[in-house]
Amino acid sequence: MDIREVGMRDGLQLEDPIPTSTKLELLDAIVDAGARRVEVTSFVSPKAVPALADADQVAAELGRWPGVRFSALVANTRGADRAVDAGVVNLEYVISASDAHSKANTGKTTAEATDAIGQIATRAHKAGGDVEVIVGVAWDCPFAGRTPPDRILQVVKAAVRAGADRLCLADTIGTTTPARLLSLLAEVGRACPGIEIGIHLHDTRGAGQANALAAVLAGVRQLDASVGGLGGCPFAPGASGNIATEELVYWLGESGVHTGLNLSGLHRAATIAENAVGHELPSSLHRALNRRST
Repeated sequence: MDIREVGMRDGLQLEDPIPTSTKLELLDAIVDAGARRVEVTSFVSPKAVPALADADQVAAELGRWPGVRFSALVANTRGADRAVDAGVVNLEYVISASDAHSKANTGKTTAEATDAIGQIATRAHKAGGDVEVIVGVAWDCPFAGRTPPDRILQVVKAAVRAGADRLCLADTIGTTTPARLLSLLAEVGRACPGIEIGIHLHDTRGAGQANALAAVLAGVRQLDASVGGLGGCPFAPGASGNIATEELVYWLGESGVHTGLNLSGLHRAATIAENAVGHELPSSLHRALNRRST
């Protein structure tokens, strides 16, 4: 199972800014726990997401960890240029399937954001990297309600035509359920045969790990997760953190699925994150391991 650790980006983006040195300490712990794919930051407006204003400084230090596949989130072609110039050539481009959320997030409609895929893919490919198009609010939008599946299909088909290497469906506000997840996953799979599809889940209503199990049973091999369950979207009111990496690794391991990640290392990373942000993390397993160690 291929788990992408997103705590460095999605996990920290809603928090008050923490020192770059602390971020690098957290990253070192995440890598030490076995992570080999890490979404390390985002190249977006520092005014919009001040917690990640040090993206260039973080990127400059990534040579410390050879063998790790680092990626960064971008919201437009300017962000793609910044990322590539900083040496991060594997890009994640987020497109909100709802116009309301897209305008809140980037100031553009879904169609306008979709039009930039080709330019972003070209920038990444010329630099030797790749592009994953992440479709945000794939099931529900905090402003517009349920997202019609046709909206998702329009985006993913356009993404593949424009050169996207992979796709990811994001439950941005954490409201989907296993049945709804499987239905949309099947539709996207039929629309884009042969393209790898990942899943990005939040745990707002407590169904995140159940949705992850459904995805795994359906054949998904790429899941996003955040150490300690950190996370949330600054443009999605009420959204909680991502599914916790350690909880995902726990039940996958007990089910005989290899992840390459170890729980003790993830617990250490979650402890660093918890101390850095100054509040308790939502992960039930992290709290259980804390009780066991006292």
